[in-house]
Amino acid sequence: MDAMIESGIQWLGKYPASWKLKKIKYCLQERIEKNNPVQTSDILSLTAKQGVIPHDQKEGGGNKPKEDLSGYRLAYPGDIVMNSMNILSGSVGLSKYFGCVSPVYYMLRPLRNNEDVRFYNYIFQTTIFQRSLFGLGNGILMKESNNGKLNTIRMRIPMDKFGGLYIPVAPIETQRRISDYLDIQCEKIEALIANIQQQVEVLESYKKTVITECVTKGLNQSVDYKETNIQWIGKMPNHWKCVRGKYILKYIQKTTREDDGVITCFRDGEVTLRSNRREDGFTMADKEIGYQGIDVGDLVVHGMDGFAGAIGISDSRGKASPVLNVLDTEQNKRYIMYYLRSMAYSDVFLAMSTGIRVRSCDLRWNKLSELFYPVPPVDEQNRIVEHIDSVLCKVDAVITAKREQLETLDEYKKTMIYEYVTGKKEVPADA
Repeated sequence: MDAMIESGIQWLGKYPASWKLKKIKYCLQERIEKNNPVQTSDILSLTAKQGVIPHDQKEGGGNKPKEDLSGYRLAYPGDIVMNSMNILSGSVGLSKYFGCVSPVYYMLRPLRNNEDVRFYNYIFQTTIFQRSLFGLGNGILMKESNNGKLNTIRMRIPMDKFGGLYIPVAPIETQRRISDYLDIQCEKIEALIANIQQQVEVLESYKKTVITECVTKGLNQSVDYKETNIQWIGKMPNHWKCVRGKYILKYIQKTTREDDGVITCFRDGEVTLRSNRREDGFTMADKEIGYQGIDVGDLVVHGMDGFAGAIGISDSRGKASPVLNVLDTEQNKRYIMYYLRSMAYSDVFLAMSTGIRVRSCDLRWNKLSELFYPVPPVDEQNRIVEHIDSVLCKVDAVITAKREQLETLDEYKKTMIYEYVTGKKEVPADA
């Protein structure tokens, strides 16, 4: 193995003596090529999880692109695409596409054509390099959670500062060997990750199926059923009633208290104080017009995100925007919650919505009150809720274990990349 020398750079440590230590600006050049006149309408997006992809493949949809694309920049295959605002959270990747990107993105290519762009991209993929950029940015808004993960980062890294950073540069043939080896190893890890992620998706789908079946068909499959003529309910047990929401639910508005914290209803169904999850990434209102009080145990339906599952029982006392519908009922609240979630899972709210915006739809009390709800006797509701809670608890435990596996694999991949692109490990001779 090559002799190692001290770099004097905290994130790098020692590196091979046969390598060079160079400033990024002497290795990579920025491409600044505007899409004016418009050469392409193919918009590219960049995420830490998916890399550089066509915008319509972005998970969750993302922000709506501008209609005028002339202010966008062009990205080419082989460009390292970097989000100047989010590189700290991993928004950097190697493009396989020709398209246009937001002006906040940087496009970088090697100054010398015979160098391997993959090698530089791998350096930028390492968490330890990304974290080393703390202090370089303008306009920091970030929060590190207890497990070390970063929430939303809005921290612009100026190119002049970025270009002045030193990185280890391997000889060209070594760059290729490292990049070829990492391509193969990362592909294997990504295949494992994709397999586990698919298992998680199957389990999440199973949870939704259990909820929908139980709240519309009950637990006893041997009872007689009757037709409701309501598409999302279908047949239900004969002894159940089908009732409009206004007859079993009550829309309530409570006063706020001086010490109330802000409550948010999240898309995973948790209703809790915003401070319990994260503070960053939210816009705080200057005037809390129409804010309402929420107590522990209140049933909450998000008026804009309910279609995506933002329906739950509050675990906290606090205040919330009027966009949240706070409901009371003499029925089992968790049963009603599960039924409303089942409608969200079946896209019923989207189908009945008017005025759909991107990633949201209007779901107010006037609609919730007119919906039909299958209503079993309360004691049966209680048994249904106990069964659902029990099943979900077991499935969630499996999902948690699998997500921990995903985190472990992702961390292993980044650690492996770091060790090879800094020369702390050599590519095996038989690789």
